[in-house]
Amino acid sequence: MRTNRKNKSRLIGHCCILLFCCFAAARVQGQIAGDWLIKPIKDRAQVLVSRDQKNITLNNGLVKRVFRIQPNVACIDYENLSNGQQLLRAIKPEASVTIDGRVYNIGGLYGQTENAYLQADSIDRYQAHEQDFYFSGYKITDLQAYIAWKPATWAMNVKQATGKTLTFIFHSHLSILKDIRVLVNYELYDGIPLIVKSVSVENSSGHSIKLGRTTNEILALVEEESAVVGSPEQMKKQHGIYVETNYAFNNAMRYDLSDQTTHWLADSAYTSQVNYNYQTPCLLEIYPEKVTGIVLNQGEVCKSVRSYELLMDSYDRERRGLAIRRMYRIVAPWITENPIFMHLVSKTDNEVYHAIDQCAATGYEALILSFGSNCDMEDTTAQNIARWKNITAYAHGKGIKIGGYSLFSSRRISDEDDVIDPKTGKPDAAAFFGNAPCLGSKWGLSYIAKLKHFIANTGFDIFENDGPYPGDVCASTVHPGHLGLEDSQWKQMELQKGLYRWCSEHGVYVNAPDWYFLDGSNKIGIGYREVNFSLPRQDQKILNRQNVYDGLWEKTPSMSWGFVPLTKYQGGGAEAVLEPLADHLQDYVQLMMQYYGAGVQACYRGPRLYDTEKTKTEVKKVISWYKKYRMVLNSDVIHLRRADGRDWDGLMHVNPSLKTKGLIMLYNPLREKISRTIKLPLYYTGLSHKARIREKEGIASEQILGRDYTVKLHFTLQPGAYTWFVIE
Repeated sequence: MRTNRKNKSRLIGHCCILLFCCFAAARVQGQIAGDWLIKPIKDRAQVLVSRDQKNITLNNGLVKRVFRIQPNVACIDYENLSNGQQLLRAIKPEASVTIDGRVYNIGGLYGQTENAYLQADSIDRYQAHEQDFYFSGYKITDLQAYIAWKPATWAMNVKQATGKTLTFIFHSHLSILKDIRVLVNYELYDGIPLIVKSVSVENSSGHSIKLGRTTNEILALVEEESAVVGSPEQMKKQHGIYVETNYAFNNAMRYDLSDQTTHWLADSAYTSQVNYNYQTPCLLEIYPEKVTGIVLNQGEVCKSVRSYELLMDSYDRERRGLAIRRMYRIVAPWITENPIFMHLVSKTDNEVYHAIDQCAATGYEALILSFGSNCDMEDTTAQNIARWKNITAYAHGKGIKIGGYSLFSSRRISDEDDVIDPKTGKPDAAAFFGNAPCLGSKWGLSYIAKLKHFIANTGFDIFENDGPYPGDVCASTVHPGHLGLEDSQWKQMELQKGLYRWCSEHGVYVNAPDWYFLDGSNKIGIGYREVNFSLPRQDQKILNRQNVYDGLWEKTPSMSWGFVPLTKYQGGGAEAVLEPLADHLQDYVQLMMQYYGAGVQACYRGPRLYDTEKTKTEVKKVISWYKKYRMVLNSDVIHLRRADGRDWDGLMHVNPSLKTKGLIMLYNPLREKISRTIKLPLYYTGLSHKARIREKEGIASEQILGRDYTVKLHFTLQPGAYTWFVIE
């Protein structure tokens, strides 16, 4: 009896453990299945009109935004459906425009007295204002591509985003605004908690009007942190929503430091906030600060910046970064293009032909004529066009894309064409980098025309633009591309972004110096200090890994370029350079593996890719390895440990939609052998129970994931060595 009772207890215990494990596995699997960053959700974007015709709702299963449309349009609900967070606390106008010096609200309702929260049963009592632009209709359409992108190189995503667009149409009762129409557009994307908002002002009045500030988004958002004292600059901003616009520049290689349009303001109407001076930053407005006067002639349309509003469900830096990276892959799929290119320094055409041959022999896909080379894209003479057309044809015959570099900024053209300082009225080093031409000058307009002519007639596939740099304003009143100071930044930005959109629509890959991803550019610097490339190679390896680690929190690997100067650059001695390549082959290979292992293309700048057969063989091996794992290497990065020269460092690529769920790169910067066991986070691989992990091309071992989605990984590295692991 005791034995049977004991066996029965054991059986019950085993059953309990089994049930617990099954429950835990089901919970884990359910959590992954409900995470839009791991598995696509089935819900599609919808625009729904309520039965009583009072409300219109945007909903894609991840975000919900509701508008009351009687007696005017007002957003009354903005909810993150992933975590149930309500973002809205009060009603504000849908937008505002300044016309001929007077500010007009677009939509909006009045009557809310308590601005800390909004109760649905009180909205029916709110009224419209007769001075505001009033709602006159709406239309619902399928989401259209912002850019008719023509992919021309390897890309991870060539699919056009899908979704719905809701457009509200507004007019004015005021006679002075007769035949001026305002459109407010909301684009709801499938599969991501994202809404893109923009405003268009159409002038059919029969006369010119002057547009001042156009604020295309005004949101009274809940404050996530309160402080009794403190200014908006001192307090943290709202974390439930992340906003970008396509009006960003600062040469910072990061959006948050390039942003020119996001303004977190205090809301004086919110009198129940805890801040004693009503300074809580809980009013979000989107507008470009230095655009104060655009003349809109009869029949013309002015389109505002585009606000990309991405709802966040976490404070975790990695998860927030993953969401931003997903946004870019969906709304700007051209950023997933990532050709393997060389940065050639050439003095003669024969050197260009030789480099093309080397690219073809090693598996490279593209050649960029670097700064200091013998390619002048501003020379549109028939002789120069014919010359580069022949070289391009040769490259294409070898399967190699080709392009060139063009400097815009940091150069002086003339008193008539340079940026004019508004303080002095002279071209006295008023630009970001001292002297620079104005893109709206005669020379600037000619510059754009020459580039388009050169690219179109030579068949160039790549355009690397050095400038224009951050938002130079120009006080000239005689430049044909703008009227004066008030519209100079806007007009120059439109010209520059127009060039990049033209490139994207003509299959031309763009390396640009600033944050123009949302208008067609493909790649930006990962962020580095150029003089560091004059340091010893050992230092460069660690610094490059730091740059990669730091630069891929919000950017995908394909959005950044790194730098590997093969010859002397910014000074430095023999210990800094890689030439002769055969003499420094180990360092050359490791620098390639560090960048390709991160999915980042570097500018291998020099006269050649290899100098001996042995060097050629090693370069081919690296490129072959990269191409084998290209999909996962271009996938998201999970940050494991930053390089600090004290211990191992590494990162991991993850992609739950691939057979290869992950690839780990690990490095030993020390002068001694190390053996380490680390906890590997596998949640974003999409694996929930077990993983097969192998080192390099070795035999895989199966491991069971813990309840925190981790496994233990043991590795040994020789001094200064690196390795990789594959997860399936």
